[in-house]
Amino acid sequence: MAPRASRPAARIILLDDAGRILLFRFDPPDRAPFWCTAGGAVDRGETFEQAARRELLEETGITADPGPEIAQKRAEFITIEGVPVIADERYFRVRLPAGVDPDAIDTGGHTELERAVMKTWRWFDRAALAALEEQFFPEDLADFLD
Repeated sequence: MAPRASRPAARIILLDDAGRILLFRFDPPDRAPFWCTAGGAVDRGETFEQAARRELLEETGITADPGPEIAQKRAEFITIEGVPVIADERYFRVRLPAGVDPDAIDTGGHTELERAVMKTWRWFDRAALAALEEQFFPEDLADFLD
């Protein structure tokens, strides 16, 4: 088996005024659907913070300061493109900026691949997250809601 590629990534814990978190539903053809935070790989020359800001804009249409890093996780998985990776994921908590409608998430910045697999988005409170029957990542996501 080939070694896994290293994949630095920035993930966004986007919370609205009610404390709900925004998740995207991925529906790839090669595995069961799952939910995940906004975010993605760090581009060459970018810091984790710069990647968080860029990913937030691309995936939600929101421009905001990602604030300080709140967590770091290591995850092994196969990307949507089919690449086995070891991800160094850095998490940033972002509050929905004042005046931004939580129902007006703009997915116009999604790539062609993201448009194909990120079928929908939804705000989850703690109870809705606990009741979710599909898998979500990271599995300890509820810990970030405090």
